Amino acid sequence: MKVFQTLFCLGLFAFPVAKAQSQVDTEKAYVTTITKRSDKILAELQLADSVKYRQVRSIMVKQYLDLNNLQQQKNAEQVEQKRAELHKGYISKLSAELTPAEVEKIKDGMTYGVLPVTYKAYTDMIPALKDEEKAQIMSWLTEARELAMDGGSSEEKHKVFGKYKGRINNYLSGRGYNIQEERKNWEARIKASKPNGR
Repeated sequence: MKVFQTLFCLGLFAFPVAKAQSQVDTEKAYVTTITKRSDKILAELQLADSVKYRQVRSIMVKQYLDLNNLQQQKNAEQVEQKRAELHKGYISKLSAELTPAEVEKIKDGMTYGVLPVTYKAYTDMIPALKDEEKAQIMSWLTEARELAMDGGSSEEKHKVFGKYKGRINNYLSGRGYNIQEERKNWEARIKASKPNGR
């Protein structure tokens, strides 16, 4: 019986240690993941200065960590305020190290390149877009990207862009474009431009 009690007590002490170790392992795995993600985004910049590269990567990893920690908080109002502060500080830190064009590439990388791809899709789909319409589309996609950068998951980031695409479609429809017809014609142009029409 004494052996059983001893083993039971040891088990009680071991559980919190195992749980803490599991949490440490999870955090290490997350840091590894976001470091690789940051490296992939930074590869596009082709920074020759290794010190600058490490500084920027450190800024990016910290931003991902801070945003992840923010997801754990309950008070929505405080979360949004803190998210805005993190975003502003992050852009400021990046801007101190990089050119505006390089910062743009990081923003696009953090949001899977949705802005340039979507903008190109709209301008290809509707070749008759006027300059002010293109500017409005770019403005809304840029706003979406700024918000999406702070999203926790890929799904959350794409959801932000989805909302803005809906806004853009409504705007274009209000300006007389038939989005369904434009999309159908665009798909036909793409198909016709491929060998064998496939």
